[in-house]
Amino acid sequence: MRARRSCLAVPGSNPRFLEKAQGLAADEVFLDLEDSVAPDAKDEARRNVVAALGQGDWAGKTVVVRVNDLTTRWTYRDVIEVVEGAGDRLDCLMLPKVADASHVAWLDTLLGQIERATGLPEGGIGIEAQIEDARGLVNADDIAASSPRLETLVFGPADFMASIGMRTLVVGEQPPGYGEGDAYHYILMRILMAARAHGLQAIDGPYLQIRDLTGFRRVAMRSAALGFDGKWVLHPSQVEAANEVFSPSQEDYDHAELILDAYEYYTTVEKRGAVMLGDEMIDEASRKMALVVAAKGRVAGLSRSSSFTPPS
Repeated sequence: MRARRSCLAVPGSNPRFLEKAQGLAADEVFLDLEDSVAPDAKDEARRNVVAALGQGDWAGKTVVVRVNDLTTRWTYRDVIEVVEGAGDRLDCLMLPKVADASHVAWLDTLLGQIERATGLPEGGIGIEAQIEDARGLVNADDIAASSPRLETLVFGPADFMASIGMRTLVVGEQPPGYGEGDAYHYILMRILMAARAHGLQAIDGPYLQIRDLTGFRRVAMRSAALGFDGKWVLHPSQVEAANEVFSPSQEDYDHAELILDAYEYYTTVEKRGAVMLGDEMIDEASRKMALVVAAKGRVAGLSRSSSFTPPS
């Protein structure tokens, strides 16, 4: 899967930001045509995005464009102009405010038509589906199964909080009066379960208090602990924190690789399926857990600092 520990939002209406984003260490950069762009600036933003994709250096990044939602008059032109103008530089399109599977199916069909017409590899452009209201969450399983192009489910907290009437104006923080537990736990787990059931990544939404890195880390650690693959970042200062939070520690990465090597040795050489590794028993379930941590470490670019030595 593509690396998406940090997913940087960049307004398509700001050429300076579009240029600066190319040099930042974000795993994913999504060039936005939706909420960060004023209605009267949509057409110009679309042209800016096509130019930035065609002329910029996005090497090493997952490159995404967020189009407008399907209820607006801009969406079809977003898809056509961006893909026809720079489809060969594009990894995915992000579709916001996805309420049911038909929204993703529409985008899948249109992408296929454009790819065939322009000679792009059919199916080569992926889709990220953003869940931003109660209806979308209820339909999360159907959305996750809606297209082979789908790569991620993305939580959109601000619109979601408004859609359910949550009494707060601070995105990502616990609402006033919610004294125990986590008001977002069910939402995050529901999106995560739908994503994992269909082999997709799950991405947490933004933390709008961009100068509060302590708060950003705290909220990011919540979704990282559950198993999310990454989080939106709205400012360059959040990129490093997201990359760190959604990467395993060196110690955990080394231990995961050690489990994988030891399990391979004991099952193939000694023909045993459950053994002791130091004070820890490992078995097939241990291997599966270690695969997750090792994969995240490899994506993060970690290198092993220790190795398994078979017993003599």
